[in-house]
Amino acid sequence: MTPQLALILIMLIPAIAAVLIPITGRWQNVREGVSIAAAISLLAVVIWLVCFVGKSPDNRPELFLIEFAGSFELKLKLEPLGAIFAAIASSLWLVNTVFTIGYMRGNKEKNQTRFYTCVAIAISAVMGIASAANLITLFVFYEILTLSTFPLVTHKGDAKAKKGGRIYLLVLMATSLGLLLPAVMGTHVLAGTTDFQVGGIFPAGFSTTAAGILLFLFAFGIGKAALMPIHPWLPNAMVAPTPVSALLHAVAVVKAGVFTMLKVTVYIFGPDLMSKTPVSTVLVWVAAISIVLASVIALRKDNLKARLAYSTISQLAYITLGAMLATSFAVIGGGIQIVMHAWGKITLFMCAGAIYTVAHRTEISSLNGLGRTMPWVFGAFLVGSLSIIGIPPMGGSWPKFFLMAGALDAGQKFLLAALILSSILNVAYLVPVAMRGFLLPPDSPRSDAHVAKILSQHRFVRFAPVFTAAGAFALFFAIGPLVNYLKPILPVNMTGGL
Repeated sequence: MTPQLALILIMLIPAIAAVLIPITGRWQNVREGVSIAAAISLLAVVIWLVCFVGKSPDNRPELFLIEFAGSFELKLKLEPLGAIFAAIASSLWLVNTVFTIGYMRGNKEKNQTRFYTCVAIAISAVMGIASAANLITLFVFYEILTLSTFPLVTHKGDAKAKKGGRIYLLVLMATSLGLLLPAVMGTHVLAGTTDFQVGGIFPAGFSTTAAGILLFLFAFGIGKAALMPIHPWLPNAMVAPTPVSALLHAVAVVKAGVFTMLKVTVYIFGPDLMSKTPVSTVLVWVAAISIVLASVIALRKDNLKARLAYSTISQLAYITLGAMLATSFAVIGGGIQIVMHAWGKITLFMCAGAIYTVAHRTEISSLNGLGRTMPWVFGAFLVGSLSIIGIPPMGGSWPKFFLMAGALDAGQKFLLAALILSSILNVAYLVPVAMRGFLLPPDSPRSDAHVAKILSQHRFVRFAPVFTAAGAFALFFAIGPLVNYLKPILPVNMTGGL
């Protein structure tokens, strides 16, 4: 297999699945088998590409697609950050598919064929984002991702779902067309290219004012990063079934947002220009405020998915923070956070889905004693929570360490307070969920006995979060190879201290 063929396959495999799923829709097992086979095939190709890219700094597979409007090109080029993002999306698509089968069957959801089809299209778009060689290509797949996930948000078809879907589509399309597209066009005019390059594409002495305007447009135009106040779409998208929430928060949409944010700052502006642009300091403050404020709001939510949604807004701002600080430790910390948050947060959402499937409970106040009949699920929730909080030996502890080091390198000591306060708030709104399940007496013993009886019928929704919780733990010990893999995204003169 050549690298160019592999680049085609990572988009083609889920696209083919999107065609086959409707064809096999009348046969449930065959349809779901297509989804699983596609996920396994995609993961295998992505693993091959990850190994290829990691062998040498010169291994950057490229593929030209088309040229249009004279000077605009759609082309692919996979570098370490994109390879890591593709690995997250492909591995968690497989796990989420297993979970989805249990959830959709357990809750007797309608329109399952449409659901699996849209998921496959979304994953194909994610692969395009991960392997985009320039801003033009990234923007095209970014919009395809928005449109393909809209039917997933509105899946239930009721008034609440339609309202949530309208907000989702309105915010994401308005920010991308009103802010992100002008930023892409402005970059093309001022830099003469939109190709991603290590160290940035703007010439030495480029105007910090112009850079600041472009950076502002990018920061708020990348609406999928959910930086406050461009965040309302995310909690409103919680009307979707839980597998969608897991997909949005860990695999596809929000990760595409923060990946784009980090890629733009590293490969378009470059760390040197970022450090000279006053707007980046303003955006550091915006990110810090988002980290703390979203955590405070999460603390006040009794609905489990709503609490996790605001937790995600806070955790995403960590990556924006790392991107805006633009020091070596901060950038690598942002890249690591993409990985660690994905495995921790998908665990929490799948646990929420398992609880709903088995016990039909959505409010945290109704979970008393449920952990005694669902110990594996609540145990996985606790492990995922510890990773999100950042407690060793969980993978989520490393991003906070790197971001704190990056803040000190940038002379922004006040950020330590924001990161520490966020961790304290994480403890306050996540740990009590598991503690209620394990330590408080059941509100309704008879109901919990019924839960225990039907629990054995839903193996898929129990297995998936336990698996990802184990992954959140195992990633703690993979930090060395992960940092070494990400080093090439930085200019050579910035990698000495890592």
